[in-house]
Amino acid sequence: LLIKTLYNSASKCLFSCRYLSVAESMEATDVLNPALNYGIVVDCGSSGSRVFVYYWPPHNGNPHTLLDIRQMRDHDHKPVVKKIKPGEEVKLSHHPVILKHKPVIKQSLALGLLSQQAAILEDLVTDVPLEFDFLFSSSHAEVISGKQEGVYAWIGINFVLGRFDHADEEDATVEVTTGSQNQRPISRRRTVGIMDMGGASLQIAYEVPSAITFNSPEEEEAGKSVLAEFNLGCDVEHTQHVYRVYVTTFLGFGGNMARQRYEDQLVNKTFAKNRFLTAQTGLSEEKPYLDPCLPVGLSESVVRGNHTLHLRGQGDWARCQEAVQPFLGLHNGTMSPGGVYQAPINFSNSEFYGFSEFYYCMEDVLRIGGQYDSDKYSRAAKDYCSTKWSTLKQRLDDQLFAQQADISRLKYQCFKSAWMYEVLHSGFRFPTDYPSLKTAQLVYDKEVQWTLGAILFKTRFLPLRDLQQETLRQSHPSWLRSSFVYNHHLFSLCILVVVLAILLYILRLRRIHQREQRQAEALNLLWAEEGEEGSKD
Repeated sequence: LLIKTLYNSASKCLFSCRYLSVAESMEATDVLNPALNYGIVVDCGSSGSRVFVYYWPPHNGNPHTLLDIRQMRDHDHKPVVKKIKPGEEVKLSHHPVILKHKPVIKQSLALGLLSQQAAILEDLVTDVPLEFDFLFSSSHAEVISGKQEGVYAWIGINFVLGRFDHADEEDATVEVTTGSQNQRPISRRRTVGIMDMGGASLQIAYEVPSAITFNSPEEEEAGKSVLAEFNLGCDVEHTQHVYRVYVTTFLGFGGNMARQRYEDQLVNKTFAKNRFLTAQTGLSEEKPYLDPCLPVGLSESVVRGNHTLHLRGQGDWARCQEAVQPFLGLHNGTMSPGGVYQAPINFSNSEFYGFSEFYYCMEDVLRIGGQYDSDKYSRAAKDYCSTKWSTLKQRLDDQLFAQQADISRLKYQCFKSAWMYEVLHSGFRFPTDYPSLKTAQLVYDKEVQWTLGAILFKTRFLPLRDLQQETLRQSHPSWLRSSFVYNHHLFSLCILVVVLAILLYILRLRRIHQREQRQAEALNLLWAEEGEEGSKD
């Protein structure tokens, strides 16, 4: 009972410390603190750019600890994010404290032509150091790939969750093997994998703790293209923060694009079948095509060129699952027709977070967001699909769904819920009883951007400066102490030598005095003897 009580107390203390750390990061940034360093990340897109400002205190001196980077917050406790339209200038001179501490700029450019990209990058590298007193190098302006963005997003999520910190007793750990020769496995805190399904694409990223054995050179080449190994630590010799991450982006596998591909096939197949059988299915509202992926009774029309296909919802979730599965493009047990390699996942010792559509599918209308349970999710999705469209609209009017739910969500929830289920269990092959998937929109009430991971990666060597200064501070007093001890002993030795010299000198004087005394006595005796002989004569 005592051990259990102590353990619970330690757990509560640990939870409180983490909560206080998270709460502290939500406070307004103290821009008057001269010890803070600042960094700026500019995410440039085709429709505009966003400027993110981050800050961090001096490094704590532990070579195994990363910089404590946080997003800057204004007096209203809101994140400092500046949205810039094309052609608009950013007046950073309004933030003299930021400029004073030489922030690091990182550019992500979503540009069109390669010639334009090269010209803009060259212009940035040339002009930014002339205009601002930034710590800025040519590597800080680049066009990042989808793979890089996925890695940065994975870094940002795990950093906010504290998965790069040292493991505590109650934390789940994994044994990690690095690429170093004769390197023992490292036991460290388990990281989380992330899955993000947007409207157009799907992305997955997770750590691969163990070394992978490939079955063929072709598989090895395919595997290396989707694996990224990097060191987040400041010392390349230390492997405590070496991570091997699998990251892949599947274009066209987002919820909206999947529905579009599904509708394209419905139009093509239905009209081809009508021509072959001289049928009229879907050509009018009176003879609609029965779509299992729309709610019961919903009438919808799909226009492709000169063709219009009329649909009516059937609300059969099981048939919808069968209908969407071919769009996964499974090939040799992997996702996509090209046979994209998927690194193995240890489902017995792993944890995943699902964002965007994974969360919307569970929360917006089903209201079961958070911990994923496949049985509970399947029942809720099946019940929703089989509900009449008029009833669903009435529930929306009665505000029984989430605030962000709209008419489009109601229409395509049945399809997207089936698509999400098939992506998870047929595409990525997650077991239906997998217990460690959480769907979320925010992490600790914060929206985590990939830009946080980018600045963590780009500033990973900066702690070396603080570590060197700390080493000098520690070695200097040590030198003073050793010097003082050395001088003290030297002084004592000198005193001892002087004392010995004085003693030797005194002894020498005594010997001289004794010798002179003996000589005087001998002379006196000689004189006495000579006097006696003279008297006899």
